[in-house]
Amino acid sequence: MTVGKNNQSSEVYAAQRLLMVKSQIESRGVKDSLALNSMRSVPRHLFVPEAFQNESYDDCPLPIGNDQTISQPYIVALMTELMNLQGGEKVLEIGTGSGYQAAVLAEIAGEVYTIEIIPELCQRADSTLSSLEYNNVFVRCGDGYQGWPEAAPFDAIMITAAPGHIPPKLIEQLKQNGVLVLPVGSIYQDLITVTKSEGGIIQKSIIPVRFVPMTGEAQEN
Repeated sequence: MTVGKNNQSSEVYAAQRLLMVKSQIESRGVKDSLALNSMRSVPRHLFVPEAFQNESYDDCPLPIGNDQTISQPYIVALMTELMNLQGGEKVLEIGTGSGYQAAVLAEIAGEVYTIEIIPELCQRADSTLSSLEYNNVFVRCGDGYQGWPEAAPFDAIMITAAPGHIPPKLIEQLKQNGVLVLPVGSIYQDLITVTKSEGGIIQKSIIPVRFVPMTGEAQEN
């Protein structure tokens, strides 16, 4: 009987995911097929506290503990699209949080390296990702401001918390033509892309956003 209930719940959540992608993400202009398919596949309800699972596929951020949130699905999809992944890349994420964004990236990339500064969230995300068999995700607990130099260079990098400036070490750890996607600012933030081209750094502002601040070394520089 319990198995039947679980299967029924899985089917309900799967239907909600499909609706989420169609009504909240595609309708707002996200077109990248890899990003869309990933959003259809990853069970967001398993990355949020049980008390919020019924709201998992609403287009809003949700609390995950420690004064942190899981980003709204549209922003997750948009940031994934902005990384311009083609499949099989090595990517870095700063700010693991629940692990949901890492899972979305892992559906596309070959390897995902992700760093979380809050130990409780780091351990929980690592456990969730392992239980869902995302074996191409490597989780580190610590400050991500300096990146993950021994795994560099990366094809793309994402920051899911807002620093007041672009961390220079992350630019260094990008491959040529790689892209860094991040929110920048304090009270007012912009989601930007930074592309490392032969001619230098190309920065582009995408939309205004609101993320939790990047803590640790980012606040000391």
